[in-house]
Amino acid sequence: MFFTASKLFWLLAQPVSLVMLLMLVAGLLAIVRRRRLSIAALILAVGIQGLTAFTNLGFIIIQPLEDRFAVPTPAPETVDAIIMLGGATMARPSTARGITELNDAGDRLVTTLWLANRYPEARIFLSGGAGSMFEDGEPEAVTAKRFFIDHGIAADRLVLENASRNTEENVAYTQTLLEPNMAGRLLLVTSAFHMPRSVGIFRQAGIEVTPWPTDYRSPGPQVIGFDFANPVHNLNVSTVAVREWIGLLAYNLTGRTTELLPGPK
Repeated sequence: MFFTASKLFWLLAQPVSLVMLLMLVAGLLAIVRRRRLSIAALILAVGIQGLTAFTNLGFIIIQPLEDRFAVPTPAPETVDAIIMLGGATMARPSTARGITELNDAGDRLVTTLWLANRYPEARIFLSGGAGSMFEDGEPEAVTAKRFFIDHGIAADRLVLENASRNTEENVAYTQTLLEPNMAGRLLLVTSAFHMPRSVGIFRQAGIEVTPWPTDYRSPGPQVIGFDFANPVHNLNVSTVAVREWIGLLAYNLTGRTTELLPGPK
């Protein structure tokens, strides 16, 4: 129920959907001759589009999430397992072409591969099923397995969790696969902006992990200003940031995490 509700909510709440809905509302209001309300809806739509696509707002609001955890220094000497959360591949082209097509979060795979070579004794847990209600491709863990085998990682090191659809299920299903002697020496790889929520859910499950963030989107502290260089990229970062903040709030309010913004202990 939570999965379906969250997907339907985000389908309507993401910036591009809000802009479209407001434009439709503005058109309907114009038809019924509610001119002022129509203009107000149109101005609000333009404002959302302008802020998310033509300013650096997205980078500003995603930065606190990315800065919450840092790559561990010094790195652990020994690691029992590396857990990589899904969200880094494109299911349809990967399935259709028998390849591993990466999306904007592809650094998760690259970083995990680097860690797998650095810690050759560690097991690698690939967590990810179909994260969309309408996805018709293979589970992401299967796609990721192909990537690691193609890059020389032995198949017997890979543990697949291919049923999860969101971060909560990532943790719950991965927990059933972890061996008792692995507790305390687990690396968690996910996007830097996604690390606070992920760590919070692992903590709620009683699993302590060492965060290894990757896939940074923000260049660092900034002052709000116009940015016309790449509106599509700006819109994408804004969308990711808004979604993650909403996810943190929803998981905290529903008791899935005990902190709104989990951080280092």
